[in-house]
Amino acid sequence: MSHTTDPYNVATMAGRPPQKEAPPFGQRLAAARKAKGLSQTELAAQLNTTRGAVDYYERRAVNPTLDVIQQVAAALAVPVTELLGAEAAPSQTRAKPGPVSQLERRFEQIKGLPRKRQQFILQFLDAMIGAEKA
Repeated sequence: MSHTTDPYNVATMAGRPPQKEAPPFGQRLAAARKAKGLSQTELAAQLNTTRGAVDYYERRAVNPTLDVIQQVAAALAVPVTELLGAEAAPSQTRAKPGPVSQLERRFEQIKGLPRKRQQFILQFLDAMIGAEKA
């Protein structure tokens, strides 16, 4: 059998396509893992488990144990609340009543820009703030 015509290519496929959507925890786990640039195998090594276990938590686990959640959060260096999808604590929510200011809206838009553009804007702001102080 020729490897060039083989429809299964290990380099491009990452396993069987899911039959149904992954549970919310699994979706957040997969997103956090990918954001760190880790494969399932690499995360499994950090957790001292198998790739199959990581796959299970990403695709099928509806109610993982607290121990698993804490271990995964530590391995990925993310807060447990990120994996759980918990809302921000009331102390972290917006305290100011009324509509969002123009400046806050702009900062939210800046967050969505590519990193290089964000750095350019920060340099500009630093220059403006420095000029104001002088």
